[in-house]
Amino acid sequence: MRKWEDLPAEMKNELVRPYYEYLAKHKMTLAMKFLLDKILAAILLLVLSPVFFIVAIWIKTDSPGEVFFRQERITRYGKKFRIYKFRTMVKNAEALGSQVTTNADMRVTKVGKKIRACRLDEIPQLINILKGEMSFVGTRPEVPRYVKYYTDEMYATLLLPAGVTSEASIEYKDEERLLAEADNADEVYMAKVLPEKMRWNYRGIKKQGIFEDLKIMLRTVGAVV
Repeated sequence: MRKWEDLPAEMKNELVRPYYEYLAKHKMTLAMKFLLDKILAAILLLVLSPVFFIVAIWIKTDSPGEVFFRQERITRYGKKFRIYKFRTMVKNAEALGSQVTTNADMRVTKVGKKIRACRLDEIPQLINILKGEMSFVGTRPEVPRYVKYYTDEMYATLLLPAGVTSEASIEYKDEERLLAEADNADEVYMAKVLPEKMRWNYRGIKKQGIFEDLKIMLRTVGAVV
């Protein structure tokens, strides 16, 4: 972990400090988590390579465009990175509307809907984990333009790498419904969805542990199934 004085200015506030002090006491746990993330990501990339190949062909035969979707997101200490996903939307989809998507989004391709239903679009994030940009369990990586609206306490979620899954992702089930019903999905996301998800994220920061991560990963598999 970085020293407190080396954190970005916006993160050095009194609401972030308790979370920082807690994590500082669990440096060994975080180091083990980082190592296990990389080992598991490498193993899964090898094992799932046939799935990569099949999904890639499926996407290319369904619609024009690249196989992978890369979007700028935010991870630990506010660092920007490119998140990898299988493309599930039409080419140049971001130019057609909001970055907050729902099941009713007309930009999603036919194959994309099926890939999302099985969460197969998330598999390429194993590459991000291997690069050290993400973790298996952690706060979902935020779109940069939303971070400027963070409250002081929300910056605590940037003390750890962004994650593929989290307790917030499993427990908070109203997101898609709220966004699908909204006239302005971005406004609803900032006013209702983000604060509720953050409530779960704060709790997740103070529940660091290998077995806790394993439990969340198994719950995620169960939720997808």
